[in-house]
Amino acid sequence: MTAAEVKQAALDAGFDLAGIAAALPCEDSTAYQDWASREWYGKMSYLAGRRAEVRMDPRRLLESARSILCVGLVYNSPRPYSTTRTETELGWISRYAWGEDYHDILTDRLENVAARLRRRTPLEYKICVDTAPLLERSYARLSGLGWIGRNTCLIHEKLGSWMFLGEMLLSLELDAATPPPDRCGTCRRCIDACPTEALVLHDGRWQLDARRCISYFTIELRGAIPVEHRPGIGRHVFGCDICQDVCPWNRRAAFTREQAFQPALESPPLQHLAELTEAEFREMFRHSPIARTRYSGFLRNVAVAMGNSGQKRFREALQSLAANEDATVAEHARWALARIE
Repeated sequence: MTAAEVKQAALDAGFDLAGIAAALPCEDSTAYQDWASREWYGKMSYLAGRRAEVRMDPRRLLESARSILCVGLVYNSPRPYSTTRTETELGWISRYAWGEDYHDILTDRLENVAARLRRRTPLEYKICVDTAPLLERSYARLSGLGWIGRNTCLIHEKLGSWMFLGEMLLSLELDAATPPPDRCGTCRRCIDACPTEALVLHDGRWQLDARRCISYFTIELRGAIPVEHRPGIGRHVFGCDICQDVCPWNRRAAFTREQAFQPALESPPLQHLAELTEAEFREMFRHSPIARTRYSGFLRNVAVAMGNSGQKRFREALQSLAANEDATVAEHARWALARIE
């Protein structure tokens, strides 16, 4: 079986992009080790330790792996970017979380690809979608899907960066692609636009210091958000898109064909979010990536967004959150009350 046939099987299964990389350690492994040694992962300890070592060689995930099928699935939709929205009473949810959770969708499609391939040839495989210890953007670049921009996102020249990535480790020996050139040039719009200055130049390359990233604060971080970074979060209640919103390569970004990614959540009213009970939160977001932040973390984010809105109309809602039994939610609500006053 050839690389072209494997890529076509992925495209036939509904993916927008497909490429092949060799299942070998890549040059980005050293940079990743250096990044992890600086503890720029913050509280995301799963990015360090043994799992960081596993990331050094994909064959640690599948001993028989010889090639990696890398796929991309666009999730963008024709809605305004966060950088163009000015309604202070609304929160902002990251574009990738407007529809259903992508993990199951990509996994099911990759299983479909595996079934297509196994009908033609015996093989061993392992599917990876975001949660496996694999340098997925690095292998996506090596497979020809795009280059890694200064915002650390994978960018495709025609489709942009609004895409989910998935991988399938294969026991098949396939011809690998040639990585495309870096086309960021001298542009630094993403760097200058980041409110918390999370994109940092280190050893000649732009890297993400997650400890300053709005997505990290609003999704991954448990407990208190550092006070000095709360104003920069703005009205983001889950994730952040700013470094992609301002990217010139996303001016003509493709729109998704996937019904599950059509916007159900975008910029909901902060007042409504603050009034959600835990049961309502679970029901509202049960098929959404937003469930990851948990109820208390979500209320914490809503409180910060209300404080940054400058709207005194949120005083009553914040007073209610300030009486919340969760100490972190209560503290952030008190901070927000002081800010709007």
